[in-house]
Amino acid sequence: MTTNPKLSSATITASHDRRSRFATLAFERNVAAPLSVLWQAWTAPAARAVWAAPSPSVTVEFLEADTRVGGREVSLCKVLGQPDIRCECGWLELQPAVRSVNYEVISSEGATLSAALITADFANLGERSRLAVTVQLSSLTEDMEAGYRQGFGAGLDNLAGAAERTMVLQRVIRAPRAVVWNAWMNPETLPQWWGPDGFSCRTKRIDLRTGGEWVFDMIGPDGTVFPNHHLYGEVKTEERFGYTLLWGENGPKHADAWASFEDQDGFTKVTLGMILSTAAEFQEAKGFGAIELGMQTLAKLDRYVALQL
Repeated sequence: MTTNPKLSSATITASHDRRSRFATLAFERNVAAPLSVLWQAWTAPAARAVWAAPSPSVTVEFLEADTRVGGREVSLCKVLGQPDIRCECGWLELQPAVRSVNYEVISSEGATLSAALITADFANLGERSRLAVTVQLSSLTEDMEAGYRQGFGAGLDNLAGAAERTMVLQRVIRAPRAVVWNAWMNPETLPQWWGPDGFSCRTKRIDLRTGGEWVFDMIGPDGTVFPNHHLYGEVKTEERFGYTLLWGENGPKHADAWASFEDQDGFTKVTLGMILSTAAEFQEAKGFGAIELGMQTLAKLDRYVALQL
């Protein structure tokens, strides 16, 4: 049997095209942050919004975010003068501080460009942690491998930097989630307990809805006044909210923050996270005891809701 040269050439070309459509990419980062902090930076929607853009020329707009198994995240990557890139992420597995698995579909102008399965494995290195990410990529209309390598590499660099200036506080509050949420997201009650021991709040304006704000002074035990301005982003009732902290009304940004609320044996696990704007601000805050003061604030919340039951 003779071989048709044209058929052989076409078969080889088709085989090469199929191979170029599929790729397995591996990324690894050692991060100077505890594992619990890295996990929050990886999964909390407000944190993901901080580090998602691979470069300053890219703006990422989050349309939907639900970090639960079966939940999804939808975002638009915007670059001036170019069509928007739509990214849909669906969470398939979430083992806290151990592993996450999600699918990702990239599209633009109605065309699906790629699909990928992304597995992230986490390891505890004491005060440090390690993140290993495997991307199983299928390019559908053009070779997306180079773009994925660049985008994921830059994004994970951003993630590591953000995690290294992130504080995470957690406490189980001895009350049902609805009670805890209402104590926090009620304009009448929030100023009554917010702040460390010995501090009080003096409110100028307060609106705890999506797009709202809280302009207030924290007054220390010695009478020192600390102006604050919180700008509220997404608010999902009894689940989570994100907000931005400014140094005084319309002042410079101090941090991006979030709070989440989870049921735990009839009580409520509260997670309060904060990504400081710079590494210097993180070190300064850590130095004056911001973590300890934050834990005092959550303890005041615990005592407050106990009195309401």
